[in-house]
Amino acid sequence: MTAEKPAHDCEAVIDSVSAAVVSDREFLETVLMALVARGHVLLEDVPGTGKTLTARSMARALGLSFSRIQFTPDLLPADVTGTYVFDEQEADFDFREGPIFANVVLADEINRAPPKTQSALLEAMEERQVTVDGETHDLPEPFFVIATQNPVEQEGTFALPEAQIDRFMVKTSLGYPEYDGELELLKRRDGRDARSPTVETVLSTDSVLDLQAAPEEIRVDEDLMRYILDITRATRSDYRVSIGVSPRGTQRLFEAARARAILEGREFVTPDMVKRIAEPVLAHRLVLTAEAEVDNTNKRTIIAEVLDKIAVPTVE
Repeated sequence: MTAEKPAHDCEAVIDSVSAAVVSDREFLETVLMALVARGHVLLEDVPGTGKTLTARSMARALGLSFSRIQFTPDLLPADVTGTYVFDEQEADFDFREGPIFANVVLADEINRAPPKTQSALLEAMEERQVTVDGETHDLPEPFFVIATQNPVEQEGTFALPEAQIDRFMVKTSLGYPEYDGELELLKRRDGRDARSPTVETVLSTDSVLDLQAAPEEIRVDEDLMRYILDITRATRSDYRVSIGVSPRGTQRLFEAARARAILEGREFVTPDMVKRIAEPVLAHRLVLTAEAEVDNTNKRTIIAEVLDKIAVPTVE
């Protein structure tokens, strides 16, 4: 597969989703980058900004199955993964798949579920399988989780464990639209009868799998590998950071950089690509010291300062 074909596919998907979702194009590219890199996305935003619409529209544009799971305090692991049901006619137990068995899964308000239920999703995200009553069941491919959480309302929520946060390739947000963007929302709503906008399907399951295979062909020079490593290792020695980016995070930055090259139609990774994606890929992986927490230190600011300090290699 040449670089032009996957880049064209990515462009078509973003154009299709943009017809429904009014947001910064960089945001949509970041979400799609995670999918191409076989990662998952955590969206942290206030209600009503379009998180659900984004997930549903992305699935429709990609031609993939979609499932939405509303996480609540009484949600059980079996409500996510599925359970065995006794079949009287066959006198045997049949496995009934839960809503996790879809290509694109929206885990809405994930921090409202208890830790036991969150751990069921953790296995699905990392292993792409679920285990029920000792039996393992593979999830469909591709498998892409978009989880959301409300950063304001914390009553009745369970903080995501660091192990689960580290499983998300990207943490990002839509934010409020600009004035013109919100006006465009009203115009679009005025111009149709249905409450939800339509999204054109531009890819298929097979083409999405081909798209996910494309980053393996992207060249990353050793100087770029060392640059990525210098960035992540620098977070571990920052005085404001208790736990820096893990080796898993280093690999995710590497994978995301290759996926970013796909979106830009390039056959190799450049330092600019790494700098462009470093904050959404790395910031949420940092665990701050107690002093930094009290000072309300911004994790993205730490990543930005690290990027300023690390020497940028010259790529020929």
